[in-house]
Amino acid sequence: MYNRDLDRLTDYPFDRLRALLDGIEPPASAEPVIMSLGEPQHAPPKLIHETIAAHADGWAKYPPVAGSKELLATISDWLTRRYGLTSLALDPVSNIVAVNGTKEALFMAGDICVPRTKNGRRPAVLIPNPFYQVYVGATVLRGAEPVYLSATKETGFLPDFENLDVDLLKRTALVFLCSPANPQGAIASLTYLKKAIDLAREYNFILALDECYAEIYDKVPPPGGIEAAQELGQGLANLLVFHSLSKRSNAPGLRSGFVAGDPQLIKAFRTLRNYGGAAVPLPLLAASAALWRDDKHADQNRMMYRAKFDRADQLLGGKLGYYRPKGGFYLWLDVEDGEDAARRLWTEGAIKVIPGAYLARPDQDGTNPGNRYVRIALVQDPEVIDDALTRMVEILA
Repeated sequence: MYNRDLDRLTDYPFDRLRALLDGIEPPASAEPVIMSLGEPQHAPPKLIHETIAAHADGWAKYPPVAGSKELLATISDWLTRRYGLTSLALDPVSNIVAVNGTKEALFMAGDICVPRTKNGRRPAVLIPNPFYQVYVGATVLRGAEPVYLSATKETGFLPDFENLDVDLLKRTALVFLCSPANPQGAIASLTYLKKAIDLAREYNFILALDECYAEIYDKVPPPGGIEAAQELGQGLANLLVFHSLSKRSNAPGLRSGFVAGDPQLIKAFRTLRNYGGAAVPLPLLAASAALWRDDKHADQNRMMYRAKFDRADQLLGGKLGYYRPKGGFYLWLDVEDGEDAARRLWTEGAIKVIPGAYLARPDQDGTNPGNRYVRIALVQDPEVIDDALTRMVEILA
């Protein structure tokens, strides 16, 4: 029988953007610039092609669904190195599972972490607002109630976990959190993360920490959930972290990532993927391991993004509510009316951006925290970014 809950997922943001701009022809004199999609445009490392070619015999074999021993061990080493783990040891088998990118894994988190009821009631899933759309899909298709926690300028662009109703917390099954935040670029501090983990353990819910932008930051490396768990000294209970090579290594087409954390939940991930997950092919597992071993290309990638934010500082400083994000590669600009600004930028400047309202939902007082904003992805070459931001200022500022 058709699952009617799918009808609640029809307002996908890019479908709404197409409808908003339908019938509008951008000026023929301007080269279109698509800044609505967070798809990295930097060249992927040559290491990918070289490693895949060297492991071409792997195309003839079924790959292990949870990932190769080499990859899982390499991920364990990278997490230990990246987050300075000393007292917390990660077992490659019981603490880590490879996945086809974090989108798949975040969606599966709903199946793994959301029961039919929580304390005899309909379970709630807490979602930062604005949010990555897959969080809602993972919630709605499990029959849970999505509860949107506004992440606005007043809250440092992160959800306020300290003033939640106890009754809500008692029926909360899962909490999604993204750091660095998409789209605002805010970074959760180590103290913030420790409090979130403590809250998860106190009320027995799962904290799903989306860290796919963790390797794209301005000056200070973002702390991570596993790092926070080490400081708490109680293992990885109630915690899952999600990482991907899409942004770190400019390889969105590789579809390679991992989940790490609570061994009971990782075991459940392995079981679920055995039944319904698509394994990453062996040559791609080898390429993934090579990328996680190499930090130099990630360092170079950050330098390219920093250069683009330097130029954004010059062109947008003091305009459109601009601030330099601490992480990620988005601008979250206050343009007063996101839909109107998106239409004007496409109509007058051939620049495609996404209204912030399409990435959020109305909060309890009916206000959509994204209404005033547009999200802009700085993923193209610097020359393209420079031209697009110049046009943007001429149109909106």
